Amino acid sequence: MSADNRQAHSPEYSSGHSCEDKASGRLLLDQITDKWSVSILFALCSKPLRFNEIKRCMDGITQKSLTQCLRRLERNGIIARRVIPSSQVAVEYSITPLGRTLEAPFQALFNWTIEYSSDVTLAQAAFDARTTE
Repeated sequence: MSADNRQAHSPEYSSGHSCEDKASGRLLLDQITDKWSVSILFALCSKPLRFNEIKRCMDGITQKSLTQCLRRLERNGIIARRVIPSSQVAVEYSITPLGRTLEAPFQALFNWTIEYSSDVTLAQAAFDARTTE
């Protein structure tokens, strides 16, 4: 297929969206699929969690990174933050209806990784063998 045909049939080119729309879409995609966001959303899909519960689910995340990620997801309307009135300050996070719309695509992506992980491993080994020769 020629480059022109690929462009004409690519969703990026045939979507009718402007370059500005595509740029903002890429920015949002970066924000919801970064290193920690997907894992946080998976954790929150089952039930609301407090900050420290989320932190325990995310092996290796720093408090600063978790705070930044939660704020970014909250700002984008993907999660909600609720202060729990108690003797100690407690905050609970839950997925919003907008965030819930990401559950199916993220689950599909996760299923793909499970189904094709052995194929990816074989491709990596083949690539590594070619580059070391």
